[in-house]
Amino acid sequence: MTSKNILEKIKKLSNQEKRNITYEKLIEIMNKLSPNEIIELSNIIGYPVFTRLCMGVLNHKFVLLQDGAAAIIVNDRGQILLQSRADNDRWGLPGGCQELGERFEDTVIREVKEETNLDITEDNLELIGIVFGGSRRNEYPNGDVVINNTVLYCVKNYTGNLKWDSESKDMKFFDLDNLPLNQNDSDLIETYKRSLSKKRL
Repeated sequence: MTSKNILEKIKKLSNQEKRNITYEKLIEIMNKLSPNEIIELSNIIGYPVFTRLCMGVLNHKFVLLQDGAAAIIVNDRGQILLQSRADNDRWGLPGGCQELGERFEDTVIREVKEETNLDITEDNLELIGIVFGGSRRNEYPNGDVVINNTVLYCVKNYTGNLKWDSESKDMKFFDLDNLPLNQNDSDLIETYKRSLSKKRL
């Protein structure tokens, strides 16, 4: 089987099947790939999952530092869009992890499309800041612990109709003074609020 065929076969796997690739199988696969093809494999599987697969038996014990981007999507009433995450039952912002070789602008555009079905362009992105440190520590039900460095953008212009997949249970716009209590990204939202206060000065 050629390396191209291997990558095409992995592309057709479900997310769960990708997560279930064994360490031994991954070694076998990667030994047949060039460095550029390994980057492609990482992007097919998703960088955080790919990194954990490469760790073998330590995959859920290693605390992973990961870079990503998130969007504060604001409607014409000044409300922000939150998604009710299926994995932890908390309300969070659209966003996700950066893939290998990807710019942060491309990360947030891709993640917003995947998670909300909304289309945004680079011209629509307003950089709010980079949020990092202890507030960005997340634990997942499978035992994974990650600390995120998150590039936060504000988006006021977008097109499309809201639609979400199995990663979310619900999605809606909230007033800043009436946000749900069970938030996943309260530090990011506070960063956005502070940016608004600075603009008013």
